[in-house]
Amino acid sequence: MNTYPLSVWNTAPTSAPAQRADRYVPGSAAHPAKMLPAIAAHAITTYTKPGDLVLDPMCGIGTTLVEAVHLGRHALGTEYEPEWAELADQNLRHADAQGAPGTGAVYRGDARRLTTLIPGAFQGLVDLVITSPPYGASVHGQVRSSRETGERGVIKKDYRYSRDPANLAHVGLETLLEAFTEILIQCRHMLRPGGHAVITTRPWRDRGELIDLPSAVLAAAEAAGLIPVERCVALLAGIRDGRLIPRPSFFQMKNVRDARRAGLPVAVIVHEDTLILRRDQAPDRCGVRIRPVSPDGRTPCPTRQALSRCTHRSADRRSER
Repeated sequence: MNTYPLSVWNTAPTSAPAQRADRYVPGSAAHPAKMLPAIAAHAITTYTKPGDLVLDPMCGIGTTLVEAVHLGRHALGTEYEPEWAELADQNLRHADAQGAPGTGAVYRGDARRLTTLIPGAFQGLVDLVITSPPYGASVHGQVRSSRETGERGVIKKDYRYSRDPANLAHVGLETLLEAFTEILIQCRHMLRPGGHAVITTRPWRDRGELIDLPSAVLAAAEAAGLIPVERCVALLAGIRDGRLIPRPSFFQMKNVRDARRAGLPVAVIVHEDTLILRRDQAPDRCGVRIRPVSPDGRTPCPTRQALSRCTHRSADRRSER
């Protein structure tokens, strides 16, 4: 059994809404599976330096991109759903208006066609990929109580990525893993030699059966040609007086209570499994472009120049399947 260095990331000292605060435009909270901003920020500061290029192939509302540009990195994202691609673009514009020093762009389309969606000038230049596969529906969604609605019971909302049956959120686990492997192969081609990929994921239960998605995703990443280097824990709970302070959703608590009533010793999940991988040092056969560096440090950043030529941050380049 392979063992990798392990560390715990203290990424939830405050709640998710507090972390997003005024950094994201209204409507962003409707996405059912937003990455915690502090997880993206921790990965970016750990595995890149200012001026580096970050990529999220399934960027949703653009959390990775927003955190990257605020940290002085440049960012690229692709997103399948028009609604979320538009919100990601708005969030990047909002970051720009707030004075974020980095530059970002969003392209709309299927991440399995990543290298055709993103301009060739960026291929082989990405320093860090951050992504996450869709999870089981049981871990998504928000509720409105009878106190809010005036009606009996609770109403679930914001639990769908989309109603498009072709969206990977709606496929079975085997198909999802096959597709995610394709996406990671595309990411490997985008990464520079030695560049890193950070994949966040978590297990869930389906009819009481534990779905070990982290281990399956790790196998998919290795099949895509990426090399595992770390397996970390990113906390979704705060720490107070040396104790974890969980912030579970209504549905997490309901699922745990139901499972315990059925005799299953289930606990609330308070972390994301965070897999760290890298591309090997050898270039692909087609070669890679090397980012020029000015000895005096005064030459304009070529990544910024290339991004500035992207006249439409949210480019509609949806590919045929």
